[in-house]
Amino acid sequence: MYRQILVPVQKPAEVEPLVRFASMLLEPDGTIRILHVIPTITLPEVTREWRQSVHIVVPAHEAGAALDVKVEPEVRAATDVPGEILESAESHGVDAILLTLSGDRRSHNPFVGRTASGILRHARCHVVVLNRLALVTDRIPKILLPSLGDHPSPTASRLATEISAHVSDAPVVPVAIGLRGRRPSLDGEGAGPDEGGETRRSPPRRSIFPGPIIGHQRLPKLILDAAARERFGLVIVGEDPDQSAGPLITRRFLEELFRAAPCPVLAVRG
Repeated sequence: MYRQILVPVQKPAEVEPLVRFASMLLEPDGTIRILHVIPTITLPEVTREWRQSVHIVVPAHEAGAALDVKVEPEVRAATDVPGEILESAESHGVDAILLTLSGDRRSHNPFVGRTASGILRHARCHVVVLNRLALVTDRIPKILLPSLGDHPSPTASRLATEISAHVSDAPVVPVAIGLRGRRPSLDGEGAGPDEGGETRRSPPRRSIFPGPIIGHQRLPKLILDAAARERFGLVIVGEDPDQSAGPLITRRFLEELFRAAPCPVLAVRG
């Protein structure tokens, strides 16, 4: 799906699972670019961190060799972490940035707050964000596509198809988000369930939202409630082409969704 994927990492433990996940979305002969940004330009700290970066560079090469994919690690030093990530994405012409959110408001993790907001707001390519459970899950029983309109996001649908092909054809289940006690319908117009009782790649019916719901305050809970009714799976959330209510995939929305999610979650903006 993507020719080049940029993967910002901060810790060595993130390298292998992020490379493994990125490899599912990579076109044949594509490249995964691992980027570690040292968040300072003060010489003593930069020198020390630069030496430590070998613990990121080596696992990147090893993960690529194990998966038979091309991985190119890069280390930079900058006080503007999101700017450096975006500059790397622009200079290399990447198709997507893959990252994970972690930590909390009190932590010093640069992927919470300003960095995540900057990437989501200013990246010209797709931005794919994973929660921690998506990185450690070995088996995906099914892939859920919550929909706020007539159809799931086209980009989210493509991601679901690519991931499904890499995990033993996990069924892709569209989930229409409904309100006022209305249970979402999965079988769409004229589509029926397969032998396992689940529907594969069938469009959901239209959900009707009253005006106040479009403030996005309740959407994380609505999405997880719908996923719980389907006994969870990998939940892939994408933005509807009609963004009249404003962007859905924001840092605040993702933090609320990831904090409450008991299942693997992937969100894509673009």
